Amino acid sequence: MNPDPAASLPREEDALVALARAGDVRAFEAIMRRHNRLLFRTARSVLRNDAESEDAVQEAYFKAWRALPGFRAEAKLSTWLVRIVMNEALGRLRRAGARVLPLAPGLEPEEEISEEVQDPVAARAHDPEHSALRGELRRIVEAQIDGLPEQFRTVFILRAVEEMNVEEVSQALNVPEATVRTRFFRARALMRAALERELDFAIDEAFSFAGARCDRIVAAVQSRIAAAGDNQKEIKAWKPS
Repeated sequence: MNPDPAASLPREEDALVALARAGDVRAFEAIMRRHNRLLFRTARSVLRNDAESEDAVQEAYFKAWRALPGFRAEAKLSTWLVRIVMNEALGRLRRAGARVLPLAPGLEPEEEISEEVQDPVAARAHDPEHSALRGELRRIVEAQIDGLPEQFRTVFILRAVEEMNVEEVSQALNVPEATVRTRFFRARALMRAALERELDFAIDEAFSFAGARCDRIVAAVQSRIAAAGDNQKEIKAWKPS
């Protein structure tokens, strides 16, 4: 798995949080850019709409900015942000009158299920003959993820696409670890049935987060912060140690 950049530099992140809590907008921008893809993918797993997901992420960041003074690092910053954007996305579904399935354990049995993963065929993954197919395959992957049952979709996004571990997903969604394992196992089985062997070649590119979208979200949130008058404190440029 790829290392979590937020986890790899805990001291740097602590410094960013401290500066942002004191009103440093540049530090908060660094936090947003570090977590943008995770939050967008999380919101989209609920809303299944790019534009609506962007709006949800912007609103979640603004709420996070307001709530940051109360953040006490009892959970990872990424986990805290995922909870905020999940609440925002689910709230939008409720306001739209959509039926929202509970994230808490449902009626399905929560037995422990093995998560053994088959290794992808490395030779095909790098075969030039298949590179032309990946753009279309990525769209197929995204469509299949959108088609997963609601209870499975967010777990699959966080586990398979964002590569969060079971404990992190459990904390973010406030469900037992056994539930995370069960839902991920079933979601993966559905995906494999639909995509067969091609899943391993396309999953890393699913819901790619373009630079323009990242910049747009950051600019919109900073504009709201400025309009709210929350950045009147002296802003010191944050420099990594």
